Amino acid sequence: MIETKLFRGTIAHFIDDPWLHGSRALQVFEDGLMVVCDGRVKALGDAVELLQQDEYQQLSVEDYTGRLIVPGFIDTHLHYPQTDIIASHGSQLLEWLEKYTFPAEQKFSDSEHARKAAEFFIKELLRNGTTTAMMFATVHPESVDAIFSVASRYNMRIAAGKVMMDRNCPEQLRDTAVESYEKSQQLIERWHGVKRLNYAVTPRFAPTSTEQQLEFAGRLFKDNDGVYLQSHVAENPSEVKWVAELFPWSRSYLDVYDRYDLLGERAIYAHCIYLDDQDLARMHETGTTAAFCPTSNLFLGSGLFDLHRARQAGVTTGMATDVGGGTSFSMLRTADEAYKVAQLGGNPVTPVQLFYELTLGGAKAVSMDHSIGNFAIGKEADFTIVDMQATELLARRIECAATFEEKLFAVMVLGDDRCTLATHLMGEKAYQRGD
Repeated sequence: MIETKLFRGTIAHFIDDPWLHGSRALQVFEDGLMVVCDGRVKALGDAVELLQQDEYQQLSVEDYTGRLIVPGFIDTHLHYPQTDIIASHGSQLLEWLEKYTFPAEQKFSDSEHARKAAEFFIKELLRNGTTTAMMFATVHPESVDAIFSVASRYNMRIAAGKVMMDRNCPEQLRDTAVESYEKSQQLIERWHGVKRLNYAVTPRFAPTSTEQQLEFAGRLFKDNDGVYLQSHVAENPSEVKWVAELFPWSRSYLDVYDRYDLLGERAIYAHCIYLDDQDLARMHETGTTAAFCPTSNLFLGSGLFDLHRARQAGVTTGMATDVGGGTSFSMLRTADEAYKVAQLGGNPVTPVQLFYELTLGGAKAVSMDHSIGNFAIGKEADFTIVDMQATELLARRIECAATFEEKLFAVMVLGDDRCTLATHLMGEKAYQRGD
């Protein structure tokens, strides 16, 4: 039986990119109604007008008047096995991997440990209003099975993959080029395209893969329709120098991936801080995405990503928490830090642009904007109910706001998981504050 649901509140979503169209790209219904039928948006508009239509008059309404209904947030890069090491003190990237990351990831050979971690992780995303995420598992196939199994049960849209590492890592986490190819292919066949799940070919980063493994990763990416590719690039100066030593033939760090056909649509690279103009032009040319990870870049002392420069170069960008190097699951906290990074870089970003990066911009970044990212008719109804009075300070600031954009900015700067009143996946409630 097809079910129709009505949701009323202040509805805001993007119909275009504000980088190109400014505030006109944002559509707001102060008293709006969204009609969801069989998990997809059927109608959107002024509540009073829509409720006068005969087909809706006898239906009950989930009334969120005074609350903000927005598309679910999209996290373009994070590591589910690193949940337990978030907020680990000290060290920059390479030392942090050795001291915290690798020991934590070794535990994921235990399928029960992986299952419990995956369950907590997915619930934490939903509690923060995140409905879509691109994530790393570990080298263990068990870790991939665990996260896909949990996400499938919630009917959540994610992309994930087995990490590929055949050098410069602990022996317990090391595979071989052939083994990583074969196991990744098996996981693709098992999970890719099941319900709302997508597989992502996942070489950790160039230093932990031999050239043969990178070649196999490129083959997986090319030979399996619709799969994703995710990795890291140019996060830290020491890392960039190391890559130059390991691949002396390369023009740049990005060039290593380019050599093995690892750029293109549905390829997402985290950080992208230390890229030159030629690198950015190549990302634009190939349709490769840059995932902006402000909290981890600040926490690990990596550097400041220049969002303005990337967008000027035509690079598709998305926002990312990068947990556990990142310090919060909240995309609101992430946007707050992104604003500060842009301020330090001398190219301030508007509240509208930031909010776009969390929603429709994120959907475009992960090549899913045909299905999610806004409330266009026919799209999957993934959305978050934002409580703009979640704290006394936020409520006081909202009361003083003169414009809707000012309210959005206040929510992003002062908000966190407490602002998530409810999270819906395809119109079904997946999280409710207080339950």
